[in-house]
Amino acid sequence: MPRGSGDAPAARRTARAVRVLLVVGDKALANTIDLTLQHGPYVRRNVATVADGKTAIEEWEPHLLLVDIDVEAGRAIQLIDDARARGPIGIIALTRRSDLRGKLDAFARGADDYIGVPFVPDDLVARAHAVIRRTHGTAGKLLPRLRIGDLEIDVLNRKVLAGEHELHLTSLEQALLYLLAANAGTILTREQILDALWGTDFVIESNVVDRHVRALRAKLQNDWHKPRYIETVSNAGYRFIPISRAEKD
Repeated sequence: MPRGSGDAPAARRTARAVRVLLVVGDKALANTIDLTLQHGPYVRRNVATVADGKTAIEEWEPHLLLVDIDVEAGRAIQLIDDARARGPIGIIALTRRSDLRGKLDAFARGADDYIGVPFVPDDLVARAHAVIRRTHGTAGKLLPRLRIGDLEIDVLNRKVLAGEHELHLTSLEQALLYLLAANAGTILTREQILDALWGTDFVIESNVVDRHVRALRAKLQNDWHKPRYIETVSNAGYRFIPISRAEKD
């Protein structure tokens, strides 16, 4: 693609909206990150392969790259090199691995930050904002509240407004709500929820997911017999209902 001379590319990047590219193969995780980043004034794009990530870096010129370096058996870490070769760009590496080697490799290639999966939503919001600001001078104004159906999620104060009720969540309850809401209408199995919130190294308890779903439902005053937010799908898992039953009727 032809480029102008001087600082034209940099000027063009600054003038346009902040663009965030996600390279994440796991759809449920990608959706959760996408929802979380809606707390910033960002235009977001998600791709699932290394090839598509490389194309998007070249053609879309993102301001921030969030790359799951475990994609395609670790080949996605090469995208850090590709992004660095393009000029100023913030880079956050994501991984489920806890080994020091992966972290050192990501930083050696030029990553600005490193986030382990599972993550806390407010932590991702803060880190993305900080990396964009350090890299580009400004990151725009954070949007503390998101509305999903008749729920309003406040990431700054870690609370939810459900109708007239104000609910305070633990970090795990917040992460569970984001995961379910980001994948509204899709059944998430207990194994998917366990992996997303506790990680692959967690020693499984038979009812850990059910216990935390019950706790979140209790705060949302959500009767499982007549679910408004979280529906139990027999022998399958859980599904977030994107709008209230009242809105459907």
